[in-house]
Amino acid sequence: MDFREFGSQNAQIALGLLIPFLGTSLGSALVFLLKKQLSARVQKVLTGFAAGVMVAASFWSLLQPALDASADMGALACLPAAVGFLVGMGFLLLLDMVTPHMHMDKQNEGPNSGFKRTTKLILAVTLHNIPEGMAVGVVYAGFRGGHTGISAAGALALALGIAIQNFPEGAIVSMPLLAEGMPRRRTFWMGVLSGAVEPVAAVVTLLAAGLVTPVLPYFLAFAAGAMLYVVVEELIPEMSQGAHSNVGTVAFSLGFILMMVLDTTLG
Repeated sequence: MDFREFGSQNAQIALGLLIPFLGTSLGSALVFLLKKQLSARVQKVLTGFAAGVMVAASFWSLLQPALDASADMGALACLPAAVGFLVGMGFLLLLDMVTPHMHMDKQNEGPNSGFKRTTKLILAVTLHNIPEGMAVGVVYAGFRGGHTGISAAGALALALGIAIQNFPEGAIVSMPLLAEGMPRRRTFWMGVLSGAVEPVAAVVTLLAAGLVTPVLPYFLAFAAGAMLYVVVEELIPEMSQGAHSNVGTVAFSLGFILMMVLDTTLG
């Protein structure tokens, strides 16, 4: 399908950069529909599904295009992808050393521990949205630059995939605030703001990648490494610990399959 039929390239890019943010906003809006607390089972499902989408997107939307873009290097074609991936992992490792983790220790909680834990969760989710925004930005940079293996449909598939996994993320941020007694309207806006860094990171990355087109494979792999770090370090522990871990695993599989289908069909 030629998506140019539906508007200019710039319009396609602008829409693609905003789609993930829309996913977060819609997820945050669940505070107007649900009770004050998400059940443990629902949280496992949401977290597992998000993890599955991110794993599939990291390979088909980021690592595979990085490898394709370096194909002219012959036997060394994997080098840019390997280097970029490790740097992305290292970047998130550094980020985690200076910021709180998404999975918080609930032992030894004080009287205000609920708000403190939720504040840390918001900060962690907000910061971990940065690599997702970078991923969308770098893929659209490749599309704009005409790189082989990155089409308008493929870039849209990644944006949709991240939006899908952002939906539960928005709920995971907003619902605990509601449970702590914050008004629904305010919890909604807190969730929305946690995702606002994504389009900003996407635009910055898009502009930077446009200036340094020869290193686009490194940028793609960097985003993949950063996203997989979040999955392994944050999401998988959340979905696999405690009761109902099996539903998290099933949801992971469904998220993975959905993103795989999206990427291979549209891409």
